[in-house]
This record gives sequence, structure tokens and C-alpha cells, in this order.
Amino acid sequence: MLLLDFFFTSFETFFSSLPLTLEYGYYSVACFGSAVFSFIVINFFIIVANLIWYVLLVVFVLIAVAYSTLLERKVMAAMQRRMGPNVVGVLGLLQPLADGLKLLVKEPIIPRKANRFLFIVAPIIVLVLSLFGWVMLPLSTVSIVDFDLNLLYVIVVGVLEVYGILFAGWASNSKYALLGGLRASAQMVSYELAMGFVYLILVFLVGSFNLTDIVLYQRDIWFAITLFPMAVVFFIAMLAETNRTPFDLPEAEAELVAGYNVEYSGMLFAFFFLGEYSNMLFLSSIFSLVFLGGWLNPLESVVLGSLFFAIKVGALMFCFIWIRATLPRYRYDQLMSLGWKILLPFTFVYFFFLVVIFYFFGVLPQHWDIYGVLVWDVLAF
Repeated sequence: MLLLDFFFTSFETFFSSLPLTLEYGYYSVACFGSAVFSFIVINFFIIVANLIWYVLLVVFVLIAVAYSTLLERKVMAAMQRRMGPNVVGVLGLLQPLADGLKLLVKEPIIPRKANRFLFIVAPIIVLVLSLFGWVMLPLSTVSIVDFDLNLLYVIVVGVLEVYGILFAGWASNSKYALLGGLRASAQMVSYELAMGFVYLILVFLVGSFNLTDIVLYQRDIWFAITLFPMAVVFFIAMLAETNRTPFDLPEAEAELVAGYNVEYSGMLFAFFFLGEYSNMLFLSSIFSLVFLGGWLNPLESVVLGSLFFAIKVGALMFCFIWIRATLPRYRYDQLMSLGWKILLPFTFVYFFFLVVIFYFFGVLPQHWDIYGVLVWDVLAF
């Protein structure tokens, strides 16, 4: 849809720029061939440049995903007082490459009674959708596509990812996989509602669906301070959306062996793995943008801003790992109760009070002093 919009806009610009001369009662187009050639060449180079930029971004994300697994194994090993991977390469730095090569050469086994088409397509859907969101993400002051509704695009892509997991559970023709797929879909839908209310609160405060506007609105103070309760809710929803501990019920090995991907092996399993860690990085980036000021830095430097952004995302990834090494798994009824009975009503009431305060006083928490913000956060809890 974005490509079509870009094409029609360019096409309209092209024809509006043509020199038209009125002769003998009709319009004649001057230098038509030259204009058409210029239009095709210029737009071809623009499209090719955007595609190259996106491919480089995807390669960078996949490398970051690979080394996120190494970070997780190293950090958990340190927390559990053991060595971790340290054989392949210096300090184990080539371990992700060895793991990828192992999965690449393994035979993909498809169950005899499985739906072959959906069984193969499901992990591809999960991986592709996990990478689609990065197109609209403003990682600095420059982004691949500058779209006013990029927050809405991020929400839609996140909602669609549940279909890949549901297809995988159903297509495997296994009771364990089906239960894992149903658990994952119910869990993701439940916590997307709370996450959606947090997005609604941010849009209400900023007045825009543009992530860049949300980042620039935090020049004076981060939303993580003025909206601290919502930052906590968003982080909990992030854990549930990515099926991470303590909400990894869809992959509970004591109950479901491995959940929705129990029948997968080889590169098809690797696609699920890459999709999960790509989602972790993606949601960490979203949290950094909407609550931690994204790339904003005191010197307003692009390079320093990218470094600040990477540090914030890395700290959030560390929190994912820290929680996995610390907390036990919830029961499924506790998981659903937390989402429907606590987080969803809390975010709704919080949004309602924000609207009431703005209506009667015309002031939002972003414009209060630090003492007013602290009082507001304590009262909210």
C-alpha cells in the first residue's frame, strides 16, 4: 500500500511538472520522452536505494538477534555461576555462527499427517512479520519510510504475528502443538489490549501517531518518569507478547514438551527462534522510543544519539534475560487474571483520569514539575 501511494504521488508530481503549451485548441506535451526517462530513472534509483537500506537493516537485525542469544547464554551463565559458551572462537564469540550452521544442515522433518503448506508457511510468516516492523522504526532522526501513522503500522504488524503461531499449532496435527498455539494466541490478544491502551494514552498526550513526534515530545522529561505506571504495564505486556519468562506458557516444557513448535526442526525451527528474538529487540526499541526518549542526547548528535539508543535497547534486553534467570513461571489462570483483571482495568482507569484532569485543569503530567510527577505516579500505583 505504501509503495502504491509512493507510485501515485510520484506519477502525479511527474505529470504536474510537464511543460504544457496551448496550441491550436488542444494541449501538447513538450519533451515528453525526456520527462518520462527522467521520471523512470530518478524513481528507480530512489526505490533501489530504499531497498538496499532496508536489506542492510535486516542484515544488521539478524546479526543482532544472533548475538542476543550469545548475550543471553553468557548473562544467565554468570547469574547461575557457570562458564557458558566459551569454546567456539575467542570467548565463544563464534557460537551463534556455529548454531546457525548446525540448524542449516539439519533435516527439516514434516509430520506425515501435517498440513504441509501451512506447516512450512507459518514460521516464515512469524519471521517476515517480525522484520516488517523495522521499516517504520525511526532509529535516529533519519528513517527508511517517514510515515505519519507509523505507530499504527507497528500495532497492526504486531497483531498479525499471532496468525503464524496459530497456523503452526494447528498445521502440526499434534495436541501439544495445538494447545501451545491456542495458549499463545489467547495470551498475545489479552496483553495487546493493555498495550493498546498505553499507546492510546501516548497518542492522547502527544496528539500524533508518529513515533518521531513522540520521541521529540520527550526533550524535557521522559515518559518513563511522567507515565511510570504505564511504562511498567508496557514492559509486562512486552514479556507476555514475546512469550518470555514468566509468561512462557505456550512453550511450557513440563506440560507441552515445546509448545507450538514441538514438531519443527532445522531451519523452520530457526525461523521461529529468529522471530522471537527479533520481536524482543523490536519491542525493546519501541519501549526506548516511547518511554526513554529514543535517540535524544544532550549534544543532539546523530552518532551519539544512535549510541544512546543502542545502550537503552541493550539494557532492556538485559532485563529480559535477568527476569528469565530470576522468576518462576506463572500458572495459566494467573496469567489471564493479570491481563484481564489487573492490567486492562488499570490502564483504562488511568486513561480516564488523564482525560478528566485535562478537561478540568487543562494540564497534563508532562508539563508538571518533578514533585507533581512523583505524586501522580505514587497515587496511580
